[in-house]
Amino acid sequence: MSIRVGEVIAVTGVKITLKIDEDSSKETLFFGGDKYKGVSIREYLAIQRGFRSIICVVEGEYLDESRVEGDGTKVTYVRKVDARPIGYFQQNAFRQGIKYMPMIRDPAFLLQEDTIAQIFGRQGDDAFTVGRLLKEDIPIGLPWQRLFNTHMGVFGNTGSGKSNTLTKLYTVLFEQKAAAIGNRSRFVILDFNGEYTSGQLAPAARKTVYELSTRDQPREVGQGPGIRRFPLLASEFWSAETLALLFQATQNTQKPFLNRLIEGRRRFGGNPGSLSRYAQAKFRAAFCAGECKSATLDLMRDIAGLLNNQGVQDRLSTVSWMAPRGAGAAGGRFFMRDRVFFDPDGVAYDAHLAPVVATLDAEALDAFDELILRANLQLIGDLVSGYVQFEHIQPLLKRIESSLGSLRKVIEVGAVPGEDTLLTVVSMKRCNNEAKKVLPLLIAKHYYNAHKESVAHPPDKTIHLIIDEAHNILSEQSSREHESWKDYRLELFEEIIKEGRKFGVFLTIASQRPADISPTIVSQLHNFFIHRLVNDRDLFLIDNTISTLDSLSRGLIPGLGQGCCVVTGTAFDLPMVIQIDRLARDKQPDSEDVDLEALWRTPAALRAVPG
Repeated sequence: MSIRVGEVIAVTGVKITLKIDEDSSKETLFFGGDKYKGVSIREYLAIQRGFRSIICVVEGEYLDESRVEGDGTKVTYVRKVDARPIGYFQQNAFRQGIKYMPMIRDPAFLLQEDTIAQIFGRQGDDAFTVGRLLKEDIPIGLPWQRLFNTHMGVFGNTGSGKSNTLTKLYTVLFEQKAAAIGNRSRFVILDFNGEYTSGQLAPAARKTVYELSTRDQPREVGQGPGIRRFPLLASEFWSAETLALLFQATQNTQKPFLNRLIEGRRRFGGNPGSLSRYAQAKFRAAFCAGECKSATLDLMRDIAGLLNNQGVQDRLSTVSWMAPRGAGAAGGRFFMRDRVFFDPDGVAYDAHLAPVVATLDAEALDAFDELILRANLQLIGDLVSGYVQFEHIQPLLKRIESSLGSLRKVIEVGAVPGEDTLLTVVSMKRCNNEAKKVLPLLIAKHYYNAHKESVAHPPDKTIHLIIDEAHNILSEQSSREHESWKDYRLELFEEIIKEGRKFGVFLTIASQRPADISPTIVSQLHNFFIHRLVNDRDLFLIDNTISTLDSLSRGLIPGLGQGCCVVTGTAFDLPMVIQIDRLARDKQPDSEDVDLEALWRTPAALRAVPG
């Protein structure tokens, strides 16, 4: 038995108009020991059509002042509400969608709280509950089975509770499902601000933390015991795609150069002493070329310095380059101070340089120095052969040399990734902007490619990549980088979000500026947790991207309170407005606002004593 509150008086398309009884305007009603909410905007009613209950949401109300009812002594204004059908109950289960419509004079009834909860989510001890319906204050269980096998977006302005929502989702998941997950799924967080490196999300035993830092100073006070460098297999580092990613190689000239470098290493890198012999051969080729290039002399001097070979450095300091003489003359020549010229026959080279060049030893280099050496040697060979122009490749070499100083501090090449934990957190809080731009792409590529190559069909394991502050790397607005590099960066993540599901790779992004993120990426998200957004561009994107968001819920977004969000997407039958539960202090992300009252409070010892 329920409370009758009115009846249908008009049906226009899918808009239903009801005449509401006068005593139904109270905020809360009690009947038969049950609690009911009165009729107001965003409340839910059941219209009885025969033996079937059609569920409607109230979208507007007004007084019909054109007609009154009464007996001459008491005048009663007629209160009307507009409602929209959202589904129906069949066999005690809620079905979303418009299948049945009411008719005039059909009665309308209030819904009990447990019926409303049944409409929106699963209840019980095993319910995946992260918050409560804002208006009804009813705890709601989310359909986790349909949520975590999709791409998700968590959006909201600074201070709206976005980080708490992201943390709450995965904290509840790990608390309830960690044992069932086992080693079938792995979760990776790209953490730009170091918000998840301590006790958040998962127990320490099931969590691997990388606290990457490009700073030179020793570990700061309060910095956690995280691993300082991210491990990459040698096969991952020595990849033209990876090197192009790291050093922003242009597509038409610099990437083919890297391809030749990688192919040469693949063919001969396994032979003992091959790199030293390769260096010696390129020195000879540069000196004995029919047309010597002045740039090769500088490259050879750089190589001698890199290998810390003082003898070769001293000998090269006595060598100069002579430009070709005469109009239209071709070629140039190397010579020494005693008027010794190096000719293609190699006689002078063998007599004056070959013995000292034979002392070059390149076998004890790490991966980063080996890359610099091979790049210089490859450029020497390409210049001698006429494959490239120096000014096209030289910027790539400069980027390699300038970037490796930071990369050495955050990447360990050749190490076997040893983490086998549920959750991996990669903190880039102490990394410079260049590393923050490159590392997320490198790490995402590392996990995505390895998973794609090893997974079965259908997938028997999953990877969940979580990117907080995603506008840092998924933005189309950045003007700090070359367009070709920006395209490459976005294409990698667009491939993950478009193709990842078939391989069991799922992306969760959180951002305070969704309009800055690539529209292609946002359009591929399936489920959304939308906190307060006030910027017109953000609201326009939300309005034009999310097909499951109704106008009533959309209108609430600019005025949502802290921790409150609109939840919608393919995993939910209807949009919901949920107040997300606040986590315990020790499980909250490290993103709390500064308490100025506590910060500025005068210490008791310094307070003036009255009198």
